[in-house]
Amino acid sequence: MTDVIDGQICDVRVDCGGWTEIEPDVLAERCIRAVREACAAAERPVSVLFTDNAAMASMNAAFRGKDDPTNVLSFPAGDPTPRGGYLGDIALGFEISRDEAAARGVSLRDHAAHLLVHGMLHLLGYDHAEEAAAVTMEAHESRVLAMLGVPDPYAADD
Repeated sequence: MTDVIDGQICDVRVDCGGWTEIEPDVLAERCIRAVREACAAAERPVSVLFTDNAAMASMNAAFRGKDDPTNVLSFPAGDPTPRGGYLGDIALGFEISRDEAAARGVSLRDHAAHLLVHGMLHLLGYDHAEEAAAVTMEAHESRVLAMLGVPDPYAADD
């Protein structure tokens, strides 16, 4: 299945039928809102691919040297600081995202929104390789997700 939703801010392609668990209109709306909120209305266009574990494993091996599927990959188009230019691509893997959502007791819609925001922040130059950078990135993710009405994935369980 291929579904492309064109917009000024976000092109969305779905090539894995599992993602139809989220209605296409909701999926597209979530993408656009996540992009806008993460970019702080910078209007930087991105492309989002909703795919399966096999495609994610292939991309992860080709671009990161890791022979496993992953939940989200980001491919920056270049310098994240200029305004207006194409920002890059984000890919989300269905099976791994679905399984993570189930394990965490959250909806696939909310988990996908979290992964989109996470991927967007990588495109904007955020990283989580070191502790201080991870704290900064997670705080920003939590703020953006709150604007989207998504519960904080980093909140401590009481």
